[in-house]
Formats: sequence, structure tokens, C-alpha cells
Amino acid sequence: MFISNAFAQTAAGGSTESSLLSLAPLVLMFVVLYFIMIRPQMKKQKEHKAMIEALSKGDEVVIAGGLLGRIAKMGDTFVHVEVASGVELQVQRSSVVQVLPKGTFK
Repeated sequence: MFISNAFAQTAAGGSTESSLLSLAPLVLMFVVLYFIMIRPQMKKQKEHKAMIEALSKGDEVVIAGGLLGRIAKMGDTFVHVEVASGVELQVQRSSVVQVLPKGTFK
């Protein structure tokens, strides 16, 4: 009633070529999203996992709260970090943010 027959026919009988071209910006957006956000995050996670696995007793580390300390004891999931003489904190291995060069923490 409100749409003429000519408009209805062109809307229903669209070509497949135009529908594929309409998907191109969406696909391009996902490709850009992958290279800008997803791939660098996966790389960062892989580097952090390798750092956590390479921890050893005596390493000087920064834990997630910003505390500096030296690893005193190690377990499978937990690490004892000595932040001062006689003061040890038990934290999860994954909370270690950075390994510092030797001699940084005194």
C-alpha cells in the first residue's frame, strides 16, 4: 500500500555481489581488531607466563601491589617474597609483575 511495486522488487531481488560487498567492512573491522587488540594481548600473556615459569629463589621481583622483594621460598602456585629482613609475604606466582636486575633491592 505505501511501497510501490518497483521498490519492493528491487529490495527483494538484490544481487549476491552487493551482499558480499556489504559484509566487507565488517570483516575488515574484525581483522583490524585482531591485529590491534587481540594479538598483542596474547603475546603479552605468553611473555608473562614464560617469566613466571622462569622464576627462581633469590630473584628480585615487583609484585602486583607495587612491593619490591626477593623470592625466599617457592611453591607450585605460591611464592614467599621477603620484603624486609624477617618479613615474608606469601603471594601467588601470577601476582609477580616484573623481575628486576640483581642488586636493585637491598
